[in-house]
Amino acid sequence: MSEPGSLTFFRERFDVDERSLARILDGALERKIDYADLYFEYATQDSVALEEGIVKSGDRHVEQGVGVRAQAGERQGYAHTDEIDLESLRLAMANARAIAQHAAQGSARAALPRRADAGPNLYPVASSPTDVPVARKIDLLGAIDARARARDPRIVQVMASCVAEHRRVLVVGSDGTFAGDERPLVRLNVQVVAEGSGGRREIAYQGMGGRYDFAQLEQPSAWQPLVDEAVRIACLNLDSVPCPAGAMTVVLGPGWPGILLHEAVGHGLEGDFNRKKTSAFADRLGQRVAADGVTVIDDGTIPTRRGSLNVDDEGTPTQRTVLIENGVLRGYLQDRLNARLMGMAPTGNGRRESYAHLPMPRMTNTFMLAGEDDPEEILRGVDRGLYAVSFGGGQVDITSGKFVFSANEAYRIENGRLGAPVKGATLIGNGPDVLLRVTRIGNDLRLDRGVGTCGKDGQSVPVGVGLPTLRIEELTVGGTEG
Repeated sequence: MSEPGSLTFFRERFDVDERSLARILDGALERKIDYADLYFEYATQDSVALEEGIVKSGDRHVEQGVGVRAQAGERQGYAHTDEIDLESLRLAMANARAIAQHAAQGSARAALPRRADAGPNLYPVASSPTDVPVARKIDLLGAIDARARARDPRIVQVMASCVAEHRRVLVVGSDGTFAGDERPLVRLNVQVVAEGSGGRREIAYQGMGGRYDFAQLEQPSAWQPLVDEAVRIACLNLDSVPCPAGAMTVVLGPGWPGILLHEAVGHGLEGDFNRKKTSAFADRLGQRVAADGVTVIDDGTIPTRRGSLNVDDEGTPTQRTVLIENGVLRGYLQDRLNARLMGMAPTGNGRRESYAHLPMPRMTNTFMLAGEDDPEEILRGVDRGLYAVSFGGGQVDITSGKFVFSANEAYRIENGRLGAPVKGATLIGNGPDVLLRVTRIGNDLRLDRGVGTCGKDGQSVPVGVGLPTLRIEELTVGGTEG
């Protein structure tokens, strides 16, 4: 939960104290404001990118500021400033209050901020990943480049990059919330280009990351399999054939294909869409929305995961939330505003891109629990279909649940065996409907390697996904072969 180091950092660096902040919040509540809060942030980030064997780019920046929010009914006023001092906070709060108070329902008085009890830290690190010398990062990228080229002579281009971030946050609310967090985050990206006979080129990407020390990326057991996988996929796709089109059985591989679950189902379970009744899942709590055996979880408490948080961006501790249990809809993902308006409890899913943005309900690590089926048996039971191992981009309409996803590694299934790799495969369907078409669930749940970034309303936040091997009947596949 709260991280004392983060609290001490803001108090000492910017000379803010609990009583002064309580007076600012108290001033907001004098104008018939239901709730107000302050979100402090200080973030450092650096990145290095290598291409054609040389460092092509590198940057380092620092971002600091405070977001100030006032709520009245369902109306929110928001202002932010990059000047962290009491006078700037008063001015920002006055602006936020002026926006929100037109719809005010009542008035209250701010409670003196109180620290939450410190819980287990989900991502302890020995030192900030942004303190690692840039020479170490360049050495790692150079080793990646050399290994990729040595793996196969058809690799003609290698691009690799690493990004490190250390973010300190402090949330102070008029209800007495006083919670801080220190959030490390690292990510390694590898992209290779393979060229075959006739000049055909294929690109493959792999990545990994999480909330841990940069030293974990430097372990050969971490980055070498990443490189080997990128090379394998790029070279494999040199021999890919056009993807067949039509309705067919689709088997999703474990891990990253959980992005389909995230987009097609997860967003539809966020509280704001359901409060406004713009989600296909609105007013369906307690109803069957998926096949027997389908249980979907959002869990922000998994140690070191990219989507995990000690507390969310409203100071609420994250938790394990059951969204769908054995096919029945059990809950939504909630921030404080939508939870209050829907008469529900917050679930620790209030998230924002930075201090310059309002929080909203967002996923953390979203995945389907494993079933009991042997993944090999699932494949052997398919006469004709598609096996999708990894996805690229996709789109989803929250209101209808309709989605389109492109696969960047997929294979024909013929008589229970994997056939040729295919190119140009897209999966087309409807989120609520596709879960009802699930007929087999593998016993091999796997989480992704830590590369997910979720976009919503112009904001991006790190997330995680996961899935066991999954068989879906009569899913529409778009392809290039009639």
